[in-house]
Amino acid sequence: MICCKRVYQPVEDDDGYRVLVDRLWPRGVSKELLAHDEWLPAVAPSAELRRKFAHRIEAFTIFREGYRRELAAHPEYWQGLLARAATGKLTLLYAARDQEHNNARVLQDFLEDELERRGESSSPVCYAGEL
Repeated sequence: MICCKRVYQPVEDDDGYRVLVDRLWPRGVSKELLAHDEWLPAVAPSAELRRKFAHRIEAFTIFREGYRRELAAHPEYWQGLLARAATGKLTLLYAARDQEHNNARVLQDFLEDELERRGESSSPVCYAGEL
């Protein structure tokens, strides 16, 4: 199971493995005080894609497509997350105010799609041209 949660929300016992998936550390959050198991800035969207999106809802569809292409091109960034999600609860942490239009939600959808495809014999790299 994969869930998304803002870093500013309280920790819950059933959060499972908590991973910060933003490229930049969240403002106002101490590295020592954030309850997280891992920080994976490499899995976040590129700086160029983030700048183009700029958290504008009207740019979200293009952002989503671009981010999914970046993810498909670099399975080494998210394979560990996929393994975690397959064996237990995974919580993707993010700082964005918009709880629906953000990189963690796109990553969640991408990982869930990959879990569904897992039964197929192809590797995730084979999907790079499909997005």
